[in-house]
Amino acid sequence: MYKILKQTTMKERIAIVVSILFIMAQVWLELKVPEYLSEITTKLQTEGTTVQDILAPGSIMVTLSLLSLAASIFVGFIAARVASSLTKHIRSQVFNRVMDYTPGEVQQFSIPSLITRTTNDITQIQLVIAIGLQVVIKGPITAIWAVTKIADKNWQWTFSTGVAVLALLVMLGSILIFVQPKFMRIQALTDKLNSLTRENLQGIRVVRAYNADTYQNDKFLTANEELTSTNLFTSRMLAIMNPGMTIISSGLSLAVYWIGAYLIDAAELQDKLTLFSDMVVFSSYAMQVVLGFMLMTIVFLILPRAVASANRINEVLELEPSIQFNEQTAGEISEKGTVEFKDVSFAYPDAEEPVIQNVSFKANMGDTVAFIGSTGSGKSTVINLIPRFFDVTKGQILIDGKDIQDYSHEDLNNRIGYISQKPVLFSGTIRSNLDLGHSAANIDDDTQLTEALKIAEAEEFVLQKDDQLDSHVAQAGTNFSGGQKQRLSIARAVARKSEILVFDDSFSALDYKTDKTLRNNLTAKMKDTTKLIVAQRISTIMDADQILVLDAGKVVGQGTHKELLENNQVYQEIAYSQLSKEELTNG
Repeated sequence: MYKILKQTTMKERIAIVVSILFIMAQVWLELKVPEYLSEITTKLQTEGTTVQDILAPGSIMVTLSLLSLAASIFVGFIAARVASSLTKHIRSQVFNRVMDYTPGEVQQFSIPSLITRTTNDITQIQLVIAIGLQVVIKGPITAIWAVTKIADKNWQWTFSTGVAVLALLVMLGSILIFVQPKFMRIQALTDKLNSLTRENLQGIRVVRAYNADTYQNDKFLTANEELTSTNLFTSRMLAIMNPGMTIISSGLSLAVYWIGAYLIDAAELQDKLTLFSDMVVFSSYAMQVVLGFMLMTIVFLILPRAVASANRINEVLELEPSIQFNEQTAGEISEKGTVEFKDVSFAYPDAEEPVIQNVSFKANMGDTVAFIGSTGSGKSTVINLIPRFFDVTKGQILIDGKDIQDYSHEDLNNRIGYISQKPVLFSGTIRSNLDLGHSAANIDDDTQLTEALKIAEAEEFVLQKDDQLDSHVAQAGTNFSGGQKQRLSIARAVARKSEILVFDDSFSALDYKTDKTLRNNLTAKMKDTTKLIVAQRISTIMDADQILVLDAGKVVGQGTHKELLENNQVYQEIAYSQLSKEELTNG
């Protein structure tokens, strides 16, 4: 929690200091009220007292109370501003940190957990700051200041107050010992419940198709019941606080008046009035002492969960991204549109075997280089090393003759147009998806976007829509078919006019005719663009300038379609399983 609070800005710290001053003023005002109550009590016992004599101190008491209320409102306003400002800053930090993570680092936490940490956990921090700034500071000040007011009044009353405070602390400590570990458990169970919900919603068609509703419901109910039982345990433990506080405060009042009755009964006639007045004032101050601790208990209700949330947020902020980009550009470039792998190997962290081993090839400007192999052969891994989703564990990758690690993030991305294996569209419009982010192309008119759609064979279905480029795109592009999403993703990359286009099995949802037409468009209209293609279909890569055949992470064949068909067994097995000999020979 301390690490989170350290991130407050100077402006926020000044606001906290100002709020402390107003809290002290508020406490002083509240503790002045019993003094005038003592005066009223004395006057009520004095013969000849008029209503006017009571109204004067009474008016002062009302004024002090109103001033205390105003100070309280001001402190609440500052606390809310500080809490909102700090959590806004933390939320941005967490989001930006996650955006820098590799896919492996994201999965280290899991997506549902990261969503929970960015929303629910940060809300817990905001709540404890907004409330805690008021009561954590006010509670101790009130308790200590009130104790100084009554410490010298009467040792019996002071002793009873001390016993009440001790009982209060024992009760709070005992409850927190049992509750604190459960709050950590609640956050983990919340992650699990979010994960199951997300999984069910994403796979709802499969669940229904396999009549697995009962099975999935049982999984959800088990997790839900576990979370509910843990929440019930903490709620029941914390519910003890309210009646416990009532018993202690009521017991203290009873003790003060019971002791006072004996003292007044034993006192001389002239001292009875003084003792009675002291008893009323002491009772008020004793309640202020208990109130101070009661205020702190409010924080104890929310602090354990906030501490658990702070630890989870710090876990995200403390995990440094494994890939660090150069802040400067790569400098003078002697080549353009070239990609070269020099004896590249890659292994995931803690993996026993590398995913790819000793991959070497070079693609010159305008070349089409394709990768094919069985599932799990390492094709997508090779492609994902180019935009630096991962860093090589051995060897070197050169873009335009420069090591990719010498490029800044923006400079590298400007050179590469990436189309993922699973097409991704964002909520908005077709235009906002095609013009996503920043690039060196400076897309500033519809002509460029229309040309990109034409190359990607997406122009027809886009122009058929009423709003055309401004047509609505639902979240994750659910209002488009798989083939339409792939073509829009390709159009987005084409519109950037990058030197290099990377296709990670990006033609899989297209029919054979559209696939061929699209590739012909790329060849005809983007002659100077280097194209790297991962594909499962032989027909997609037959015309490539160079084909790499991968098997178990190793290059087992390299050449043109004709060369591989003649002398590479792995390629032959893949090719003949898809097309006839005539189709393969004639292209």
